[in-house]
Amino acid sequence: MLRSFILRFVLPLIVFLILRAVFRSLRASFNSSVAHKPEGGAGPAGGELKRDPVCGTYVAENAAVTSKIGGRTLHFCSQACRDKYRAA
Repeated sequence: MLRSFILRFVLPLIVFLILRAVFRSLRASFNSSVAHKPEGGAGPAGGELKRDPVCGTYVAENAAVTSKIGGRTLHFCSQACRDKYRAA
């Protein structure tokens, strides 16, 4: 009698609890990896992507280092790329 009770109720309950814990852990891991944002910067970078004329990196317009050269506004990924462009 006790053996049948364990096989019918307790064992399935334990399996259910283990599976639920595994699925919750996987879901939490997935949600944290999707919601992860890179560190650094003041906030989310937005806007149109602009190509850095020196290294070819695409950078968000709001996060780019801009410089007005020859009447054009150029977007650079860093101050180093901007300085290289000015020196050339």
